[in-house]
Amino acid sequence: MTEPTATMINEQKLYKAWGLSESEFKVITENILHRLPNYTEAGLFSVMWSEHCSYKNSKNVLRKFPNKGKRVLAGPGEDAGIIDIDDNQAVVFKAESHNHPSAVEPYQGAATGVGGIIRDIFSMGATPIAMLNSLKFGNLDDEHTKYLANEIVAGIGGYGNCIGIPTVGGEISFQDRYKNNPVVNAMCVGLINNSDIKYGKASGENNLIIYVGAKTGRDGIHGATFASDEFTDDNKTQRSAVQVGDPFMEKLLMDACIELVQEHSDWIMGIQDMGAAGLVSSTAEMASKAESGLVLELDQVPQRETGMTPYEIMLSESQERMVLCAKPEHEENILNFFKDAGLDAVVIGKVTTDNQYKIYQHGELVTDIPVAGLVDDAPEYVHKGTMPERLNDQNYKEQYQPKIDSLTNTWMDLLQQPNIASKEFFYSTYDSQIKANTMVKPGSDAAAIRVRGTQKALTMTNDGNSKLVYVDPYIGGQIAIIEASANLIATGSEPLGITDCLNYGNPEKPEIFWEFNRSVEGMASVCNELALPVISGNVSLYNEFNEEAIYPSPMIGMVGLVKNLENVMTQGFKNIGDEIYLVGKTGNDYNGSELQLMQTGDVKGELNPIDLEQVKQLQADMLEAIESGLINSCHDLSEGGLAIALAESSFENQLGFDVETKLSTSEVFSETPGRFLVSVSQENKDNFEKLFASNEEYLGSVTQENKLQLKTNDSSAELDLSEAFKNWKEAIPCLMK
Repeated sequence: MTEPTATMINEQKLYKAWGLSESEFKVITENILHRLPNYTEAGLFSVMWSEHCSYKNSKNVLRKFPNKGKRVLAGPGEDAGIIDIDDNQAVVFKAESHNHPSAVEPYQGAATGVGGIIRDIFSMGATPIAMLNSLKFGNLDDEHTKYLANEIVAGIGGYGNCIGIPTVGGEISFQDRYKNNPVVNAMCVGLINNSDIKYGKASGENNLIIYVGAKTGRDGIHGATFASDEFTDDNKTQRSAVQVGDPFMEKLLMDACIELVQEHSDWIMGIQDMGAAGLVSSTAEMASKAESGLVLELDQVPQRETGMTPYEIMLSESQERMVLCAKPEHEENILNFFKDAGLDAVVIGKVTTDNQYKIYQHGELVTDIPVAGLVDDAPEYVHKGTMPERLNDQNYKEQYQPKIDSLTNTWMDLLQQPNIASKEFFYSTYDSQIKANTMVKPGSDAAAIRVRGTQKALTMTNDGNSKLVYVDPYIGGQIAIIEASANLIATGSEPLGITDCLNYGNPEKPEIFWEFNRSVEGMASVCNELALPVISGNVSLYNEFNEEAIYPSPMIGMVGLVKNLENVMTQGFKNIGDEIYLVGKTGNDYNGSELQLMQTGDVKGELNPIDLEQVKQLQADMLEAIESGLINSCHDLSEGGLAIALAESSFENQLGFDVETKLSTSEVFSETPGRFLVSVSQENKDNFEKLFASNEEYLGSVTQENKLQLKTNDSSAELDLSEAFKNWKEAIPCLMK
């Protein structure tokens, strides 16, 4: 194919098909290049200025998050964030979205999302130790949704299991808004010695740029642009923009890069993953961070297809590739090192001091543009938000009043709702115990991974109830952080920091931008109150199909530190005779709840304000109680409220309970955030009640009977434990048939 000339790109406005606006093209032409860009240059600008790479529509909102803290060693701007965990060790973590690729090619889209986030971790020099994921699908009464769910879960398991990293946790939810635009977020956690930390910089004149890993093909071209576009009936099958993953190649690459960093750190100046926007983003960002220039020789780039153009080579998102910046005197050592590992490694360029980004092919200069123009001069838009019309309705301010004729039936029905029922059907696909460090497996509030050779463990969770963010973006955003923090507290850990994936619709629409901005403001308010820095993450915007957006869906990935392995806690009741307590006050919180959704088929209505100081104190007291050995089980209350938490705590060890509460029948399903369900041994009862004073309600005790007995102030119910467990566990397998 003959490439269009610069004049043709300008006159025919071909750049618009790549996501560049007329005003952006004008800036490139008149302010940065002072000439028309050629085909390759226009392509480079289009991917580097896409929302996925430049954050041009979200940057000013993201600045509202705190990202500093006494433990933070690296924050936003690096491949992943890093937090100190004492003893010269640090935890490295990040989450990434792969929504659009997973919608059109679910297996490979999900698999390569996993591969990409793993590379972000080991590019910092860290050893990946755990994976999590957050998945949102349409309702399971649709055959295409079942296909997407099966293939996406298979892709995650297929890639993660092959590479030998346990997938230890996550969340899955269902709502019709995700039918044509599933949300697929992957998170990876790594461990590193502080002295081994590496950054993605290309510094030092004449230092070498070395390409390592798989050969470059024509897959994934314009993947970053595709990720910043909307789906319609006519635009939902851009499979050429989806990459193809090879977990066995990734395993070779990961092991070699980690060994290089740990054993030969002095050989390299910087290392970076070739992720979104491939070779151009990795190399240009490395140069930008060091305020350097680069020269690249494309004839040296390993290619698996013939006749590839500079445009194709630079924009390809072929997987399992890394870029190094190395000192020339170590060239032979590095190339031989990777040769011995069975990997391609070639010098493709060098660092310069002229701040230009120059690319040659066949001896011809095909690109000559300022590094800053590609990376730092990307536009930044400040949009004006408008409150969605639905939130202006006076009726919207009223709290939903449930109608419950039978506590027994409502309780059993809720246990079988897809958002509450067991997700084992999906997570059993994943190997959660490989490497034998997993202390708390999927199915509890948060996962826990032992840090070998120490008494420490890392806890981790993915959370984000998009129903609540939809009905009230600010308070729903607050609850997303509170919920994630509570999950880590309930597992016996101190929350350390956050990564996120912010999944929304088109931010150029005022109502969508308002939801985005308000929910970030809500999340940031809790981050500040709880001293939780946001150290990494990404945004995924334009999640729409035929102009209908998904629910505003922030995913919070949070990591915590357990200082003593004996304090690792799970949600299941442990001993017959243990006393059961509800900790925290219960309000009338039914808007956006699972009960409202089940009874009306919809969610709506403002959420009640939250006392953040009270939440902070309660979480601190709960962690103190766990670390003092007062508690035998702890479960965060969320969807379905107290009644569902009681059942879930019972299921783990198949122990019954006999409980009586002052709450009404409706209130046992209220979703007031920030509460816990705990069990306490007889000998610790007095100390526990003294610690929580007026913030607890004694409910009853754990029993050996095969019964879930619950008495409210106006009703009572007795469920057969075996039947309730069976219905809860088999609800999703039945729907997936």
